Amino acid sequence: MTSSEFVEANTKYSATFEKQPIRAKNPLIITCMDPRVQPYDQLGVKIGEGGIVRNAGGSAQEAINSIVVAQHFFGTTEIAVFHHTDCGMTKFTTEWLRDTVKKANPGRDDVARTVDGMDFHHITNVEESVHADVKFLVENPLVKKGSKITGWVYNVDTGKINQVADVLV
Repeated sequence: MTSSEFVEANTKYSATFEKQPIRAKNPLIITCMDPRVQPYDQLGVKIGEGGIVRNAGGSAQEAINSIVVAQHFFGTTEIAVFHHTDCGMTKFTTEWLRDTVKKANPGRDDVARTVDGMDFHHITNVEESVHADVKFLVENPLVKKGSKITGWVYNVDTGKINQVADVLV
């Protein structure tokens, strides 16, 4: 989409827009930015019913800032980690991406230093990556005690979800 298409689509959307109140504070869903993942439709979440944080791979580590805000400002007590099959994060390694970025920016020591300090949380096994993110949240001192953390895998071929973790912090 181009920016003019954004404006056109938003004009149609805003013509029938009805402001939605925040009805619930749970759950906070951490998921991938892959456009095949549409948590509102796939999980039956309505606008205003919990938050959704999206990033490459649905990494809980990358979402920790948003988790802290959700828990301390909105009172969120449930976090659902959703990864998915056929994720792009399974197609490369952190080292490969670092090298690719550096090659695209020859002579840029600032780029090299910055990208070398980044972990892209590549995924080798989707279910294991969910367990690793749940473990990260359970062990993270910034996650409020008493929080419920669930882990899920969404199948992009069938549209079905499978719960693989359920933990109380």
